[in-house]
Amino acid sequence: MRNQTFIIVGAGQAGAMAAATLRQQQFDGDIILIGKEYHAPYERPILSKDYLINPEEAPKYLFSEDFYLEKQIDLRIGQLVSQIMPSKHCVVLENGGKLRYDKLLLTMGARARRFPLLDQLGENIYTLRTLDDAQRLRQAVKKDKRILIVGGGVIGLELAATSCELGANVTVIEQADNIMGRCAPPLLQDYLLNRHQEKGVQFFLDTNIVSAQKQGSELVLILNTGEKVIGDIIIYGIGAEFRDQLAADAGLVTDGGIVIDSRCQTSEPDIFAAGDVCLQREPLTGDLQRRETWENANRQATIAAHAMMGLAPPQPGAPWFWTDQWGINIQMVGNMQAEEWHIQGDLQSDKAILFGTENEVLVGAVAINQGREMRNLRKLLANPAQVVSGVEWA
Repeated sequence: MRNQTFIIVGAGQAGAMAAATLRQQQFDGDIILIGKEYHAPYERPILSKDYLINPEEAPKYLFSEDFYLEKQIDLRIGQLVSQIMPSKHCVVLENGGKLRYDKLLLTMGARARRFPLLDQLGENIYTLRTLDDAQRLRQAVKKDKRILIVGGGVIGLELAATSCELGANVTVIEQADNIMGRCAPPLLQDYLLNRHQEKGVQFFLDTNIVSAQKQGSELVLILNTGEKVIGDIIIYGIGAEFRDQLAADAGLVTDGGIVIDSRCQTSEPDIFAAGDVCLQREPLTGDLQRRETWENANRQATIAAHAMMGLAPPQPGAPWFWTDQWGINIQMVGNMQAEEWHIQGDLQSDKAILFGTENEVLVGAVAINQGREMRNLRKLLANPAQVVSGVEWA
């Protein structure tokens, strides 16, 4: 019987981790890992932080070159898959070559969402999704530069903190009336907003950009409030567009992302997907959920690798992610939309835990500079328990 061939399209966090997991689980067939970028798989979280701050900081690759050789993973960087042919179990490369697969894993991730109104201003418009993006930003963000960040989500705020630390003057423009609205409870939103403002970041919340123009080297934005903001460069932090067109063209079910089940299987039995490109259907509610985090990419990669081999996947834990801003480590686990939040510790001292509850049940937690406690919280929230009555929330 011939060896099976598993092809992975997308050589980011999820793709590389899936390939590694397949070998860890003793898959002895061929693994082909295809990546569009001209870089081996690398860690992305540092791109908005250490990599920008320290000019000597080198990219952090997920695995060494020797790893791919030793594990017999055929890593093909700088290649693009242009078509999937599910009925023939093959993918077509941009150069016209065809590769046959037994199982296919799609991990193409996402691209930064852009703002056409601002794109017309020229070359001083930046995004941050890739190592190449980070290298461009490294050259642009300098002392006394006026940085306009469009979007007050995690990436926008991390870039605001990093840019300030480099001596830039930073303004954040956010359409919503809060920051990190999709992923943080109100207590954390207010805390982070205060910290950024104390460091000199200017915020325009509940604000839209209605016009933009370039005057010499200056970028001038007019807001719906009538106010004018001027910058030297603009950085987008307005979310992502998911690279699901390849899947949609192949007839897979998509809905603003590739729809997968709890085993990371798509609507085609031999095609799986993992990471930022996915929408996963929750078994209990049937709702489609997207989680664009490092942890989720690793978790889904592991689940997909097991499923491709016909193995029982590991039990998923509660969703977890982190952000570092102003030297403050913030970790979040579970449901950030809980009905009630309780504080243990002192936010003013940058050391506290926020507990989210619904009907007296612990459903989420935020640890601020409390990394050790987060380990216990993650274990606890893997199997949610009734909060003990009588607990005093300090």
